[in-house]
Formats: sequence, structure tokens, C-alpha cells
Amino acid sequence: MHEDRDGGLLKGVRAWTLTEGHVGMETQTRALATALGCEVEVKRAVPPRWGGLPTLLWPAPLTVANLAGAVLEPPWPDILITCGRRSVAPALAVKRASRKSGGPATYLIHIQNPRVPLKRFDAVVVPAHDGVVGDNVVQCLGSVHGLTVARLASEAEAERARFAHLARPLVTVLVGGPSRAYDIGAGEIVALADRLRALQTATGCGLAVMPSRRTGLANVALLRTRLEGTGAYVWDGVENNPHLALIGLADALIVTCDSVNMTCEAAASGKPVYVAMYPGSSARFDAFHAAMRTRGHTRPFDGALDLAWRPEPLREIAAAASEIVRRYQEARG
Repeated sequence: MHEDRDGGLLKGVRAWTLTEGHVGMETQTRALATALGCEVEVKRAVPPRWGGLPTLLWPAPLTVANLAGAVLEPPWPDILITCGRRSVAPALAVKRASRKSGGPATYLIHIQNPRVPLKRFDAVVVPAHDGVVGDNVVQCLGSVHGLTVARLASEAEAERARFAHLARPLVTVLVGGPSRAYDIGAGEIVALADRLRALQTATGCGLAVMPSRRTGLANVALLRTRLEGTGAYVWDGVENNPHLALIGLADALIVTCDSVNMTCEAAASGKPVYVAMYPGSSARFDAFHAAMRTRGHTRPFDGALDLAWRPEPLREIAAAASEIVRRYQEARG
């Protein structure tokens, strides 16, 4: 047996993580594997052109994944952690192949709703706001990530000199973009920038603005124009990405409402986190933001900040990992 029952971790257990290669998905799988204490090997399965087919209709998923360089072959891992709908078919194929090999079948963990019958996985880790329930479901508030206060402090220290020119208190602003749930266009970006300018004028705070890929070049240009003269730093998307460093350096954070991941990463800091709400909604996002406010991790951004507020850092992964360790050890006897 590989399990380290005393430490509550699966030391010595071999785990693969498997995604289609998106950074956000891979980050979540690696974070969970690390929290479990496993020996981790990262795998990527680039989806085929017909990857939009229903998962259970994919032909020869292992062969196709391996032709794309995934290297899914024996010895099979003890645990396979996947994220994203298009990693499901090769994951199920790994379980089938491992079962035929004579040893224990690979223990399958999927992050997010796999969109197939949940019983095909041993554990499914989902945000509570998705409303997915089942005997093998482990719910968490928001998204899975590996950020801690200590790691953010380390990232901040590494970039402290780079941002020493920014005034204090420093407000880091994480900006998303339009989505199916929220309409974030030029008008919303202008309104956000004008509120930030007013905040800077009233308090003398420093501003560090981190656009995302979804923000779009036109909206980034708007932010630069509207914040001209405030001394704000606006990431250009080219130079070294200071996302985590600016969360660590911040005295407070403002996050646009369209991203669960950005909100959860900001809330891992244990610093004041304010959410800029925009037109539009969805049942999932409404439930998420309501839960974050109820548990004291975020507040709505109305133009003012309370720097004395000290919320508890959001770190759901420890509880999720502990539950999965328990289930895995029970499954392995």
C-alpha cells in the first residue's frame, strides 16, 4: 500500500493529470494532485477535430490521444485527475485499460461537471454553485486552486522592486470580459475606469490593472486612456505576467464579476476583495457570488473600499483533498 494514513496524504501514489492543455484546467488538476500529496505526471490530450461529438461516442480515444502525443500507456497511474469535457473520453479509456491489466483500476477524479453519468468517475469535484449532486460528488465554494497566502507573499516579494513606484495603498484590479452571463463592453469598461479614477483621486491609492485574454485589445486601450494621469499600471499582455505578484502586493482587490477563477484567486489572499457587478446574470453565477458574500469573502464594489476589513482566505482545496483521500483509502481497502 502506498497511502500515508498518518499524514492524511497519498504519498507515493502515482497520479497523472490530464487536460486538453488549457492553463486554467491544468492549474486546477495539478493543484489537486499536489494537495493529495501524490507524485504527479502532467499529461495533455489535444482533442481531435471531431472532439465536439458526445463523449461516449468518441472512437478509439486512447489511440487518438496518443497519436497527438499524450503518451497514455502502461504502467497505468493509481489516480488520474482530469478537467474539461474533452478529457473525459481518454480518461474513461485509461480506466478500462487499467482494469484489464490485472491490478486495481485507475481511480478517476474529474474536476467540473463531466457531462456524462457521474458514476463513471470515482470522484467528481465541482463548485457548489453548479448544483451537481451525487454519492461521489465533492463540492467546494468556487474553483479549485493551489494558491496560499504564503505563495502569494513569495510571488509579491519576487516582483516588489518592479512595482515599488506604485502608490500605497495598492489596489489591484482583475478585469475579465464579455461572457454568456455578463455583457461587458465599452460602456462597462468606461464606467469601471471612471470609478477607479474617482477612487484614486479621493484616496491617493495606487492602481495595478490586470486585463485578461477576454478583455480584448479595444477595452484595454479604453482602460489606458481613461486612467491616464492616475499613475496606474495596466498590463500590456506582453511583458512577464505579474498576475499572482499583484494579488500578493495588493492592499485590496477589485474583480469583475464574470470570472469565478479570478474571484477565488483574489479571495485566497485574505485581503479585501470587491466585485464589480455588470448587467446580466445566470443562476450559477448568482449563486456563486451570493455564497461568497454570505461567507464573508467578497463585497460588491460601490466605489469605496474598507482597508481594515480582513476576510478569511478562501482555500477550499484542503477540505476537498481530505475527503478524496478518505474515499480513495476506503476504495483501496
